[in-house]
Amino acid sequence: MPRITRSLRRRTMLASGAALALPTRVFAQTSDKMRPQIPFGVQSGDVAPDGAMVWSTTDRPARMMVEYATTESFTDRRLIVGQHALPESDFTARVALTGLPADQTVFYRVRFLDLGDNKTLSEPVTGRFRTPPAGDRDVSFVWSGDTVGQGWGINPDFGGLRIYETMRATNPDFFIHSGDTIYADNPLQAEVKLADGTIWKNLVTEEKSKVAETLKEFRGNHRYNLMDSNLRRLNAEVPVLAQWDDHEVTNNWYHAMRLDADSRYTEKSVALLAARASRAFHEYLPLRANPDEPERVYRRISWGPHLDVFMLDMRSYRGANGENRQTTLSEESAFLGATQIAWLKRELKASRATWKVIAADMPLGLVVYHDFRTRSGSEALANGDNGAPLGRELELADLLSFIKRENIRNIAWFTADVHYCATHLYDPNRAVFQDFLPFHEFVSGPLHAGGFGPNELDGTFGPQLLFAKAPPQGQVNTPPTSGLLFFGHVKIEGKSGKMIVTHRDLSGAVLHTTELVPQK
Repeated sequence: MPRITRSLRRRTMLASGAALALPTRVFAQTSDKMRPQIPFGVQSGDVAPDGAMVWSTTDRPARMMVEYATTESFTDRRLIVGQHALPESDFTARVALTGLPADQTVFYRVRFLDLGDNKTLSEPVTGRFRTPPAGDRDVSFVWSGDTVGQGWGINPDFGGLRIYETMRATNPDFFIHSGDTIYADNPLQAEVKLADGTIWKNLVTEEKSKVAETLKEFRGNHRYNLMDSNLRRLNAEVPVLAQWDDHEVTNNWYHAMRLDADSRYTEKSVALLAARASRAFHEYLPLRANPDEPERVYRRISWGPHLDVFMLDMRSYRGANGENRQTTLSEESAFLGATQIAWLKRELKASRATWKVIAADMPLGLVVYHDFRTRSGSEALANGDNGAPLGRELELADLLSFIKRENIRNIAWFTADVHYCATHLYDPNRAVFQDFLPFHEFVSGPLHAGGFGPNELDGTFGPQLLFAKAPPQGQVNTPPTSGLLFFGHVKIEGKSGKMIVTHRDLSGAVLHTTELVPQK
């Protein structure tokens, strides 16, 4: 097993500075109840070839301290002092570990130093992650979306958010949470009567008993999910790459939207709700802050020679959810937006990885209505007319043409949002718009929310349905007890570069497999 080098040890000690003099134990008379607490565990995320973000939270003003090592016994441990955890950040804090060796399991433990006396330390909470490989070892990841939606919360009798434990058991290198990390607009009731007469029992907190409007309430939605031990175990062992979609704020939101007709809300400005939601999202998930746009979600994560992951944001830069029939690219027809599209083109062209995985928070060819009751308006990219690109489809057409023109091979899209799992092949020979290279799109979810679908496919880009598993016809918002909870697993073979994608259910059973051989 590779060890942290002597030069890394020297850099770490110098970077830590006075941190090395901080107390390493509490006074004997300090009881466990008086120590700072770490109620929601630890997380790692946005792991880079030489570093990672480590996150945690505590219950009082305190300072985060992280020891990390390349041995589980911590015999070669290094200490870095992180942020102050203060009320202004809801007592969350994070630290960036840098200069790590490639292809290395890194063990870490987090403590908090009580700022009230500057000498009392919390008990440690441990975690681990593996850095990306420099060579051709196999890599794997899981992906899905939609947690605690449609009134289905943490039910201890069901085993809580069980699918997180199922994903953890596959031992992935990382987990892509494809959006709807919370459901800020879906309050919980203590009991829900199921169709068979049994009762689903939710844990309910103050913040989950109403729609989220205040910063405290958005934060409380994230804290609610972290009450689940399955999620905390996964967070401690599997780095998360998170993106957001609509339910982090409210259903189908865009910045100009108002909630004047929704009596649940006293705050009617979605732009203000989104600002509070974004703050909470970035406080509670281990994203690296972008120096030019601190709350930016889109970013590139490199994971060895075979894989680059492009995390998209299909929510923050879109125009209004109208009929989606504009004839020219404009702010009104924007979906990713001009700046993000330019970034994606640039990063795709620069990538030398075998596979370019585009992690999207919404599918490309599935029709998702803004108002599903009247089947009107467009929430997603496809407008449902099966014709030449219009509206938001113009942005995708431009991107796909660029990819073909630059001959960028081995792109696959991974997404969630629609609450069932599916595999689509986009084939120019079946499409109205044909100026693109064929590619696959893999859809998964929900992790723990109501089951819906399947949705209509729009023929503009020629998607062909290869596989789908959804609730029976006519059934909507199926409960977790139905078993219709899904995630996907991806393995990329180090020797051949072959990508193997499997759809899996709550038990971990493989439902469908796709094998993709990279093209030269």
